[in-house]
Amino acid sequence: MNQQNLSQTRVIDPILTEVARGYGAPNARIANILFPIVSVGARAGTILSFGPDSFRLVNTARAPGANTKRIKLGYDSGKYALVDHRLEGEVPIEHEEEADAVPGIDLGSMAVNTVQDVMGNEREKLAADLALNPANYAPSNKTSLSGTSKWSDPASDPISDINDAKEVVRSKIGKKPNVLEVGPRVLIALRNHPKILDRISTTVDRVPATIEQLQRLLEIQTIVEGEATYHDGTEFKDMWGLDALLAYTTPASMQRRGSPNFGYTYQLKDRPIVEEPYFEKNPQTWYYPVSDAYQPVLVGATAGFLFTGAAAPAA
Repeated sequence: MNQQNLSQTRVIDPILTEVARGYGAPNARIANILFPIVSVGARAGTILSFGPDSFRLVNTARAPGANTKRIKLGYDSGKYALVDHRLEGEVPIEHEEEADAVPGIDLGSMAVNTVQDVMGNEREKLAADLALNPANYAPSNKTSLSGTSKWSDPASDPISDINDAKEVVRSKIGKKPNVLEVGPRVLIALRNHPKILDRISTTVDRVPATIEQLQRLLEIQTIVEGEATYHDGTEFKDMWGLDALLAYTTPASMQRRGSPNFGYTYQLKDRPIVEEPYFEKNPQTWYYPVSDAYQPVLVGATAGFLFTGAAAPAA
């Protein structure tokens, strides 16, 4: 059965589908920045990457009758294949009775948004695993910090480390990185680092630097904290760990064709969708199915620089 026929067999709830699409997936905060969503019409296709063509010096002068020079934009750097994701939110009939109403837009929206939270958390973890994998980077675009080089050590020099990494990215793609993603303990280390505080304050009783101050000092447009956590069955863990990542990325809506970018999330057009709720008599529960189809892809690792072990773990 082809894709069109599959979609025709579903009965979609248009109101709750709009709720799902408008929710914003707050749990996928950094995934949305590093891997902005690109809508695609097929579940599989070609990943187009772009080299330094727009920065080349080309002699465009043309003699009468001579051929016009040409440049090629984009090349096939692999394939993407979307993965289907599906989860149902439950509304027991007891909740309906307590609310003194049948499951409608209010209870339905609550169920859909809860499902979106869980699915967003999964998307954030997929993005973190992809972005923080050292195997995805060339030796020039990664470094492992240890001992006194960790930013949690006062003897380290995070300003110099970050500036050097920015220059590496600029030398690879012709643009400076505009995003710095940091794990929670990495942000604490930066906000309290003596070399950073020396640059922004001369008072004796100095308070930790704000993110805005760090952005101005490091000349980075966006510094974002990887706050998302997950439970491994024993305890909560930080998805973005003790690492830091510099990247050049722009929202898909602002992308100019041929511009370098760190990554994308390829998402099937018109997703997510919420199918019509259904009721099961045995558990006396309404179910709200939410479906999505997407795949995060690191399309330009040269547009990133990974610092592993940027901060020491909590004592």
